[in-house]
Amino acid sequence: MIRDDLGAPVDTARPVGRIVSLVPSLTEAVAASAQEALVGATDWCTHPADLDVTRIRGTKNPDLTLIKKLRPDVVLANKEENRELDVRRLREAGVAVWVTVTESVPQALRSLCAMFSQCLRWPVPAWLDEVRGIWDRPAPAITARTVIPIWRDPWMVVGSSTFTGDLVRRLGVENAFATHPRRYPHVELAQLQQANIDFVLLPDEPYPFSPADGPESFPDMSSALVSGRLLTWYGPSLLSARRDLCAAIGIEG
Repeated sequence: MIRDDLGAPVDTARPVGRIVSLVPSLTEAVAASAQEALVGATDWCTHPADLDVTRIRGTKNPDLTLIKKLRPDVVLANKEENRELDVRRLREAGVAVWVTVTESVPQALRSLCAMFSQCLRWPVPAWLDEVRGIWDRPAPAITARTVIPIWRDPWMVVGSSTFTGDLVRRLGVENAFATHPRRYPHVELAQLQQANIDFVLLPDEPYPFSPADGPESFPDMSSALVSGRLLTWYGPSLLSARRDLCAAIGIEG
């Protein structure tokens, strides 16, 4: 019996050929290796763009009845992105669920490797080895300091022990809320406006910050608008994330 990232036993003894993914990052990762194995994915699974599978609603409100009808060999989930209640209900219905934990870049890479080799029993894909080569290096000296809002009204930011915070640290950028006791704390806008930072990093997900929605709240600060996929997704997106984020922020990769 194999165990997922949380130590829960998962029975995927048969060849895994039918997968439902509740996580956009994992959907993209699986599709890059064997897209035909995906039979279901969330509405938020936007990569690859040509993915043609049954949609099972969102990450927080999946249609459990529909998932069971799809007869998956395994459902892929994530501790942060999916509800423990949904995982439990699927398991109680006899559906195998593999839960990942990804709170840092190295942990995400280990988790993906285990998902492919142990859960799916597939070869570890070449793109994952390439990602390791890009990111498996010592973090550079800090060259800038930022805050990373993920929502507004109320404002929420990236705090401690997150994949996103670890990723930007590996670019040489310090998250001003990296030592906050909460992972995604609510913060007053005035506190953000008074933070000692070099720029505000505004991703387009989960909140869709844009040139017309976000930078105006920080009139005396520089703002860097970036794709949220580069900051929060772990998978093939990591192949270009370092280069593209450094270009958007204006630092050396």
